[in-house]
Amino acid sequence: MPFVLKRVFRSTVLDVFEVTNLELGTLNAVYGVVALVSYLFGGPIADKYPPRKLIGFALWATALGGLILASYPSLLTLRILYGYWGFTTIFLFWAPMIKATRVWGGKTSQGKAFGFLDGGRGLVGALFGALGVFIFSLFIIGVIEEAALVDRKEAFKYVILISSGIVSLIGVLVWFFMKSTDENEKEILIEKIAFSQITTVLKIPSVWLLMLIILCAYVGYKTTDIFSLYAREVMLLDEVTSAQIGTFLLFIRPVIGITIGFLADRSKTTLWLMISFIISILGALLFASGIINPSTTSLFFMGILITATGVYAARALYFATMQEGSIPLVLTGTAVGMMSLIGFTPDIFADLLSGYLLDNSPGETGHQHVFMMLAVFSLIGFIASFAFYRLNSKTTSPDDF
Repeated sequence: MPFVLKRVFRSTVLDVFEVTNLELGTLNAVYGVVALVSYLFGGPIADKYPPRKLIGFALWATALGGLILASYPSLLTLRILYGYWGFTTIFLFWAPMIKATRVWGGKTSQGKAFGFLDGGRGLVGALFGALGVFIFSLFIIGVIEEAALVDRKEAFKYVILISSGIVSLIGVLVWFFMKSTDENEKEILIEKIAFSQITTVLKIPSVWLLMLIILCAYVGYKTTDIFSLYAREVMLLDEVTSAQIGTFLLFIRPVIGITIGFLADRSKTTLWLMISFIISILGALLFASGIINPSTTSLFFMGILITATGVYAARALYFATMQEGSIPLVLTGTAVGMMSLIGFTPDIFADLLSGYLLDNSPGETGHQHVFMMLAVFSLIGFIASFAFYRLNSKTTSPDDF
């Protein structure tokens, strides 16, 4: 609800909610601030309670917010809504999801487990995006380019409501089918929450490096939000075609995530993480160079593919390195909370910064600045990944399963 619809329908969202890129960035800043606190306290909660209960409640609460979004509230109400989503999608959802995936992956299949997780999330996002585009085009009246704002609002309202309904249904499925045995829960859950969990996790050097790696990779992921806007403003494509660009990204994400997961399990996860950042740098520099324009459509799609490959591969792998980084399984939730506390701060500043760059330098120039920002963060991520690789090549992971 807070991300996929905006990623696929960015230009539409700007129009129907009557906000600028910078104002849209403030929504995510509010989300990020609430998420920051939620990461800190939600991690230990995930080590105490079964994942299915936390995830089920999170999905229902998140879907409820869609009803407010569909009413086209004021900017102030939107900010409150995004703060609410920062709680429902992080405090109740994030760490339980990561921990459940790590348990599922076992000792030898962390790459595949997190590759399937991120790839699966991408596939579901793609299906939501494709469904959204279909619903939007189904309910829009007349030619899309000539549709009145009120007609576009009405069509997009159906996109929001149907998405909310599906999220609620998934919550029901999780509650009844994502079960684990009592014996398994005794092995992965702590008896009580204690401050010592946090201090133990913060003594692990890998945790600090992963904070920086996740931060840089997440800036890349947030930057992919502007591809549909790039298609609209620079490539001069219509709204539906621009939305289809965002949906295309979601469909290639599962292919990249699953493929990189299998490759990582065959060698060393951190090695592929470094390669991912290098690919990200190359894609970012291609867009930042300014050679992609309406007359170079093939190069545009090639640039998207290169950049997305690097960004999505890095996103699929950073949590898969926890076993390699000697982080105890039973404290996975707490570790995820600590790493996410710093790693996902781009939720606060990335959209604000890209919104400022886009609004301050309208058109292609603003987009070039955003992609140069991506190149810089990807370079930092590569350096941190290399340091992680060197640190953990000297040690072996503990048998914590």
